[in-house]
Amino acid sequence: MSVRGTLRRHRLISPVLSLSAAVVLASSLSACSDDEPAAKNYTVPTTLCGVAVDSAQVKTLLPGGDSLTSATSKPNGGTTRCDLSVDGKPALRLAQAWWGRLDTGATVAAAYSGTDGGETTGDYRYVWTSKAGVGKTASCTSSKHPEMRLFAIIQVLDSGAGDKTAMKSLINSYTETVNRSDDCE
Repeated sequence: MSVRGTLRRHRLISPVLSLSAAVVLASSLSACSDDEPAAKNYTVPTTLCGVAVDSAQVKTLLPGGDSLTSATSKPNGGTTRCDLSVDGKPALRLAQAWWGRLDTGATVAAAYSGTDGGETTGDYRYVWTSKAGVGKTASCTSSKHPEMRLFAIIQVLDSGAGDKTAMKSLINSYTETVNRSDDCE
């Protein structure tokens, strides 16, 4: 083989090897960064929308970031929402809403995204997935909302977050706390 043929092959192989090495390095670096979740450098308050919460349970369903903010809204006469944002991006919503006394967690869940295919308790009081949960309070009624029962709703708004076990735990404890809130008579 001539020197000219060897040089031509060397010129072709060298860039191919360099490109291959770059691809392997890039995929290795991205794999490392995906394995480590971002740190949660913020504190979750113990009360959200006037309801005591287990801040550790709430934090489990939030993404990593540096700052947490909350905003309360009342989009209608029977709903209170507490929206949490991490680094300015919507992350989690905790809500309380009045629904018919005969409704179940399963019937109310149909109105909220993220609840499709959720697990339920035997009495259909609770429904949960990794992204959302609905719970019917045991006895919360109000003269302002006759013939209605207060429901607790939690929705994960961050696409990368979610945990089915954590949601089940949080929707249960949040619903029980809502059942003892000032909104109940």
